[in-house]
Amino acid sequence: MAKNGICILGSTGTVGESALAVIKRHDFKIIALSAATSFDKLYQQCCTYQPLYAVLVDEKAAAILQSRLKEVNVKTQVLAGATGLKTIVQHPKVDKVVAAIVGASGLGPVWWATQAGKQVLIANKEALVMAGPLLLAKARLTGARFLPVDSEHNAVLQCLSADYVVGTPPKDVAYITLTASGGPFLNVPRLAFADISPEQACRHPHWRMGPKITLDCATLMNKGLEVIEACYLFGLKSEAVKVVIHPQSVIHSFVTYQDGAVLAQLAEPDMQIPLAYCLAWPNRVTSGAKTLDLSTMGPLTFLPPDDKKFPCLALAYQAIALGQGAPTVLNASNEVAGNAFLNGQLTFDKIPSVIEAVLQKLFDLPAKTLESILAADKLAREQTLNLIKQKSQ
Repeated sequence: MAKNGICILGSTGTVGESALAVIKRHDFKIIALSAATSFDKLYQQCCTYQPLYAVLVDEKAAAILQSRLKEVNVKTQVLAGATGLKTIVQHPKVDKVVAAIVGASGLGPVWWATQAGKQVLIANKEALVMAGPLLLAKARLTGARFLPVDSEHNAVLQCLSADYVVGTPPKDVAYITLTASGGPFLNVPRLAFADISPEQACRHPHWRMGPKITLDCATLMNKGLEVIEACYLFGLKSEAVKVVIHPQSVIHSFVTYQDGAVLAQLAEPDMQIPLAYCLAWPNRVTSGAKTLDLSTMGPLTFLPPDDKKFPCLALAYQAIALGQGAPTVLNASNEVAGNAFLNGQLTFDKIPSVIEAVLQKLFDLPAKTLESILAADKLAREQTLNLIKQKSQ
C-alpha cells in the first residue's frame, strides 16, 4: 500500500482503539494521535506507537504529556488545541485521517483534512450531518475522499461497484436500507421510558461504544443521524434511505437495485471490520475480527421502526426534508438534550420533545457557509439549554 500515513483523531475512544488494533497487524505508519482529555491512555499509546505528533485539547495537559514522554525518551512532539489538530490533519506525511472525535467538535478537523485533500475515514457522523454538502463540495475541489467507517454506511459502500465515488448517486440503485438493532429498549414499554436511567441507556446489546453514541442508539437518534449522513454520502433523497430494525445486528445494510436484486453485507458487530476496509481501501486486509459462522446463528428477524415509541428517527427525516440549517439544529439540540439526560437534568422520555421544540423554532436557519452552520449550532444549543431549564423549574 503506497499511502499509509495515518492520523487518528480520538485515538483513545472505542473507534480509535479499534483502528490501532487493525493498524498493529499491518504496514501502516501512525503519524499522529489525538485525544480530548484521556491523558494517561494517550501517554500509553505514544509510548507504544511513537507517533511523530500527539495532540491534547488543553495546553497545560499537553505540556505535562511532553515532559513525561521526554522522561522515557519518546520523541513524539505534543501539540495542543485546535491549532494542533489542524497541524496534524494537514501534515504532508498524513494520507488518511481517521475522524473519530465525538460530536460537533469533530467538524473543524474534518473540514481541515478535507481542505488538505486527505482521505477522511469518517466515523464522526455529526460533521457530515452538520455540513455534508459543504464538505463534499470542498472534497470535489481538493481531491479529498470520504470513506465511511460507520458500519451501516461502510456496508452500503461494500455493496456498491468498485469504482463508486462517495457523494454521487450510485448507478442502478433503487434504495438502500440501514439496519438498526433497536437499542436496549426495543421491548421496553413506552410508559416505562420516564424511569430509564443513564446506566441503562448506555448498555447497548451488541456494540461497545462511548456514552453519546450509545444513548443515541437507545433513542434511535443515531439511526436518524445515519439517515441524514447516508443522504449526503450516497447522493440520495431521504425516501431512498430506509430503516429496518434488525435486533441481531448481523446484516448491517441492504442495497436494493432497480432490477430487484438485493445485496447485503453481513459481519460480526465489530468496528475492526469497517476500519480495516477503509484503512486498506481499495484493497482488503485481515481485521482481527471473528468470522461469522452462519451454521451456529439463530433466526434473523426484521421489524419496522416504531416512530411513536422512538420519535427521534422521524425527527431526523423531518430535518433532512426541511434542509437549510435543520440537520445542524437537530444535531446540536440532540447533543445538549442527551448530555442533560446523562447528567440527571432531563428524563429519557423528554429528550425527543425538547429536540422537536427547538427544531420547530429554528429549522430555517441558513447553512450555506461554515460560519452560518457554526452559528446555527450555537443558537440551537442555547435554545435547548433554555428549554431544559424551563422544564426543570
